Amino acid sequence: MATRNSQFRAISWASQFLSHKRPSWKCASCKNGRPTSILRRSFATAPKDGPKKSYYVTTPIFYVNAAPHVGHLYTMVLADILKRWRVLLGEDDAQLLTGTDEHGMKVQQAAQLAGMDTQAFCDRNYKTFEALAKAANLDNNHFIRTTDPAHKEAVRYFWEMLEHRGYIYTAKHEAGIQLAMKRSILNRRCITLWIRQLARRGCLIFQVSTVTGKEVEWSSETNYHFRLSAFQDRLLELYDTGFIIPGKYMNDLVKSVSSGLQDLSVSRPAERLSWGVPVPGDQTQTIYVWLDALVNYLTKAGYPFPPGQEGRLGWPADVHVVGKDIIRFHCVYWPAFLMALDLPLPRRVLVHGHWTINHEKMSKSTGNVVNPFFAIDRFGVDPMRFYLARAGSIVEDANYDNAYIIACYKKMLQWGIGNLASRTIGCAKGNLRSFIVNAASNQLPPGTASDQNYETFLENMPSEVAEHMKVLNTHAAVKAIMVIIEQANKYFHEREPWKQGPESPRVIYNVTESLRIAAILLQPFMPSKAQELLEMLKVDTSNPERRRFSAAAFGSDPDYGEGVEKKVLFPPLIIEE
Repeated sequence: MATRNSQFRAISWASQFLSHKRPSWKCASCKNGRPTSILRRSFATAPKDGPKKSYYVTTPIFYVNAAPHVGHLYTMVLADILKRWRVLLGEDDAQLLTGTDEHGMKVQQAAQLAGMDTQAFCDRNYKTFEALAKAANLDNNHFIRTTDPAHKEAVRYFWEMLEHRGYIYTAKHEAGIQLAMKRSILNRRCITLWIRQLARRGCLIFQVSTVTGKEVEWSSETNYHFRLSAFQDRLLELYDTGFIIPGKYMNDLVKSVSSGLQDLSVSRPAERLSWGVPVPGDQTQTIYVWLDALVNYLTKAGYPFPPGQEGRLGWPADVHVVGKDIIRFHCVYWPAFLMALDLPLPRRVLVHGHWTINHEKMSKSTGNVVNPFFAIDRFGVDPMRFYLARAGSIVEDANYDNAYIIACYKKMLQWGIGNLASRTIGCAKGNLRSFIVNAASNQLPPGTASDQNYETFLENMPSEVAEHMKVLNTHAAVKAIMVIIEQANKYFHEREPWKQGPESPRVIYNVTESLRIAAILLQPFMPSKAQELLEMLKVDTSNPERRRFSAAAFGSDPDYGEGVEKKVLFPPLIIEE
């Protein structure tokens, strides 16, 4: 290999301070005499209420080497629900970040296969993910790209600080390179031996990836390493705080980290990987794509931070939403990098399962994927968001099938929410407002035991939903909201208000309140349809507080219901076979 040990810089922590040296790298703004300009990035806004930190949610940044699939859509939707829930609670400055990872071997090789300049390839492909965020109605505050100049500056500074503190050194790195496309770098734990018996020449022994089953070629190279092993105890302490949700994934990771951590190779020879951020001061090496990519969460938050202002633009992240295949990067490498620089750690990492087809994992490499744009066009964005949130799981994998979506749409949306709204408004005979007024002035007829039990149920449900969201269980939260609709339908059927009995006004009011409360709580999950239902009920659009979580209390809004008319909220699906 052309690169020699003498070409690498191993700067010791002690020598840096004894010689009073500082890292040589400076961001472009500092070089231009504007050291404070990095604080004025346009993609996030400072909290309006003084020093209070904005709630900050992130998705992973997605590789641009291939088109997105429905698994990417699921991750986006989960993060968006968490962000919108905080807004529902009144935190209007809550932040959501998504974006694309545009560096590394996969992207470099995909561009070569496409016969394109790598930057041009990224400039084209990132737009598909940006379009997906828009199609999914994400309320993201910024879409980041790792090829953004501000991000490259942040990565270089981050590297310099790790080096400055003595956490970067040079050593030989042994890795297995998959012969198929020569893209995946594997450690020895991911390698096994296969023996193939030959008829005349004995046998051949192959090194094979335990992950993909593909043949691996072993290689050795000298590059930079991060002292990951120094953080084993601190990481285990971190896991005791509930850092990882759900606990199933935390338990597995604790076992892995407890068995020992090896230092991490954090650079690649530029002769093999040129598409990335060069190591500061050493153009022969490129920074490892995962160190580069993880820093994006800091970049959005204004890193490098002025002293004492880490939280000005939202850091630390309150929730990183990630798939289970990238736990190690986010729950081992990332907190260790941050610990090395004494930076605040993200508060929680929400890990979710995968989506499968015929119980096989979706994979861009095999083409076993669902096009999320087609799914949104076919079923509508809000029904897709609802289905993914309800059928997806943070604990187990979920199996995707169009038949499941159709069944969910008909039962829960069309015949559940839509039919209940239509029947309730019909029973009011164009005079729904009078029931609201009479309830506000205690003029409704006395309720039966059944009515009182239902009202108690309705009073308790919003807090139950909030408890699920407090622990980031969006799946349980949306199921609880739909219990309101299910019970409202059952109550409506049992009490038969269309017969105009003496208690009918109270029944109609209770069911109308069920629709209003459910619509408020469904806003993070189905933003457009929930708003449409609130508008159908004539909930005041000029007063945002009437649509906050605080308004999702039984009897809390005396002013809606004027001029309500029936409308088809969820029309029948037109399915083209």
